[in-house]
Amino acid sequence: MARMAQARSATVRNGATVKNKAAGMRRVEAIRRFNRFYTRKIGVLQEGLLGSAFSLTQGRVLYEVAHREKPTATAVGAELGLDAGYLSRILRGFKKVGLIHAERSAEDARETLLSLTARGRKAIATLDQRSNEDVTARLQGVSEAEQQRLLTAMNEIESVLAPRAVESEPYILRPHQPGDMGWVVSRQGLLYVQEYGWDEQYEALAAKIVANFIEKFDARRERCWIAERKGETVGAVFLVKHSQTVAKLRLLHVEASARGLGIGKRLVDECLRFARRVGYKRITLWTQSILLAARRIYKQAGFRCVAKKRHHSFGHDLLAETWELKL
Repeated sequence: MARMAQARSATVRNGATVKNKAAGMRRVEAIRRFNRFYTRKIGVLQEGLLGSAFSLTQGRVLYEVAHREKPTATAVGAELGLDAGYLSRILRGFKKVGLIHAERSAEDARETLLSLTARGRKAIATLDQRSNEDVTARLQGVSEAEQQRLLTAMNEIESVLAPRAVESEPYILRPHQPGDMGWVVSRQGLLYVQEYGWDEQYEALAAKIVANFIEKFDARRERCWIAERKGETVGAVFLVKHSQTVAKLRLLHVEASARGLGIGKRLVDECLRFARRVGYKRITLWTQSILLAARRIYKQAGFRCVAKKRHHSFGHDLLAETWELKL
């Protein structure tokens, strides 16, 4: 009997192993299929990047030099995961045609500092323009909601495959100060035009919310948090008084360059922490069904949707949602 039980147990284990291997292979094939689709979609297989004389790798090296303050060759190679010899050949080619300038570091003579020449700046400007035009063309015919799904999915892929890289990006949250309110209105207006095609009426709404916050600001019961990363403002959120027991969460947003770092979640968490501390019993917010990333943050924080209403605002037919959280 004992031998039979052991045999059955081994059979179960072997069956589970086979199933796990099969599931693993399906995942591998799915990822490889996506890689083949995406490399074809973005033109990686073409001989020249975006119709230029550069390969994809050369274009990436040029981009890193352009968007860093005199980086070393070592830093560029580490960022892109390139073999030192391969990178050296690319840089020599760039210097030969006058795209980059190299100088010895004053702090470490073994290191070479890289910068673009005027010709190099012109080359990267052309690549940037072509890249923007290429992405814009690919998004033609894709609805605003689907574009937001795409951005959310891309952030998810990055956070899953490189969590330490994402989590290591430092940022700070601070109270608002002079100049912040104008920035919030400007970025809110531009953000929703670029990502959702909303008209200037949304910017007008953001301006009213901000003006009301400043004119009636109650420092004991209200807050604005501003997120900064690398010296640049990259996000904001407001918690404002609706009544003695109810607060409103308003104008949450994070710049595209800083998404995937957990800033949106942190901003909402600060609102909740402050609201509990000052004695609010409930937080409400008004959002739209197409704002998928924000809705996910609200859901994770414990908010639930309590009402929906169709309306025509900001030049579009929208589905408004009221969410609330009992504290």
